[in-house]
Amino acid sequence: MNDLHLALADYLNLRRSLGYKLRRQEKLLNQFIKSFLDTGAPTITTQHALTWACQPKNACNNWWSYRLSAVRAFANYLHATDPTVEVPSPDLLPWRAHRAIPYLYREDEIVELINAAGMLNSPLRAATYQTLIGLLTVTGMRVGEAINLDRQDFDARNGTLIIREAKFNKTRELPLHPTAVTALKRYLTCRSRVSCAARSEALFISPTGSRLLYCNVHWTFQRLVSQVTLTQRTGRCRPRIHDLRHAFAVNALLDAYRDGSDTQQRLTLLSTYLGHANPASSYWYLSAAPELLTKAAERLEYPRGERA
Repeated sequence: MNDLHLALADYLNLRRSLGYKLRRQEKLLNQFIKSFLDTGAPTITTQHALTWACQPKNACNNWWSYRLSAVRAFANYLHATDPTVEVPSPDLLPWRAHRAIPYLYREDEIVELINAAGMLNSPLRAATYQTLIGLLTVTGMRVGEAINLDRQDFDARNGTLIIREAKFNKTRELPLHPTAVTALKRYLTCRSRVSCAARSEALFISPTGSRLLYCNVHWTFQRLVSQVTLTQRTGRCRPRIHDLRHAFAVNALLDAYRDGSDTQQRLTLLSTYLGHANPASSYWYLSAAPELLTKAAERLEYPRGERA
């Protein structure tokens, strides 16, 4: 391990002591260090950072900006003890904040994706992705939360999952529908037949017995999307695995409108279930689907009990 790797370890320890997780940044910075060392240059420059950040060539500007921001923070840390290290200016590759338009999956599309996952190249991998997609669909949990689950977080007797150290370091308990409990028990039975599974505490594992990585989950999901020929509806509305969470939230709100429930109360419960910091974080889901806007407008025009 060279001096840069030692410096990275110290940098990560310092930032994590302040509450940051930095899992993706750690992976990216290790990649940057390897790329920089291959150049044989004596010190990190802005050009080194830019050349590495603008990869791959067909990526979007925001991804380049994210990569550069990871290097910028690390370079700033290094510069404190080594003034020859250049810190990229914040004006380079500025972040253009925008929200993707959620792709709201239909039920038949979810079924197609799960069926396609069943055709993956090993029985364990197929079962893993079928169960993972199904669980994301019926709970709306974040992908990172699902792949961070340990076996002990699933309580089959009480039908619950414990989400630990999620966003904002929050922990919450999710009640599961009996069908979800059955699916998870079936997956654990399949998992137990694989010899490499015994050494992993992770609930969802790869064929090698290791915990799933987000980048691999994302890549596999996009491969499944292409196999079932789901197509993007606009330039900003394309099928993403995170949109399973959006679809769950929208359907929960639609159910409240359809059965005449108190939508504000339902939104408060939904916010807690999804792990949002407060209900305001869930409000933007109201604009995610035309049907939701229609139902909300009807509720304003005809309050409960006053429809003609």
